Amino acid sequence: MRRFFIDKSMLQEGNAIISGNLFRHMAKVLRLKIGTSTMLIDEEGSRYTGIIRSIGRENLTVTIEKTVQESHGETGPRITLYQGLPKGNKMEFILQKTTELGVADIIPFVAVRSIPRLPKERENERLARWQAIAREAARQSNRSMFPNVSLVRDFSEIPASSAQSVKLLLWEKEQSNRLKAVLTERSVPESVAVMVGPEGGLTPEEAETAINAGFIPITLGSRILRTETAAIAILAILQFFWGDIG
Repeated sequence: MRRFFIDKSMLQEGNAIISGNLFRHMAKVLRLKIGTSTMLIDEEGSRYTGIIRSIGRENLTVTIEKTVQESHGETGPRITLYQGLPKGNKMEFILQKTTELGVADIIPFVAVRSIPRLPKERENERLARWQAIAREAARQSNRSMFPNVSLVRDFSEIPASSAQSVKLLLWEKEQSNRLKAVLTERSVPESVAVMVGPEGGLTPEEAETAINAGFIPITLGSRILRTETAAIAILAILQFFWGDIG
């Protein structure tokens, strides 16, 4: 049975009305037919099994036969990634791989040293693409939920949005706080935030803002990682220490 992520707003009186990109994927790319059984998963992790009852020119209708309200089924802390906006298609790569590793929230931010400058008029378009990439990665990795993706344009907004139990800042200037020591001296937290700078790293002023907001600056020792590698590495380590890897 094929699985698809939907918005809860698509549910109407026992049916799911699917339009837009998901409709095109199901009807035009996969060529699903009337009578095909599907599983739909909303943003809260609830699952709906049903049958495709009709296919129109712009939408299709799935009649819901069974609903399962369930917890997200993922163990370990809720992990939020604050990612300095990198150049090229690196953000898409980070979205894919950190989603596979179980990230719950991905918040790209525009740092002083971010090379790309996302035009305001293209923000919604870019966010929609990022969200679609995260959903598809969640579907392919058989997750029961997909990450939330949002954008922060002003770095000063981050302290107000970061209320996680433990907050970590990967910073190349840090010399003493080793990641292993920081993790082993703490019990499993309810939530974790990780901040990774763009290619040029964070400025001292940005790092100071993050530290004043409760982020713990950490070093990976002699390893100097690219921004896209750092995000993946820290997610894997956190899932090993506190999550569902190993």
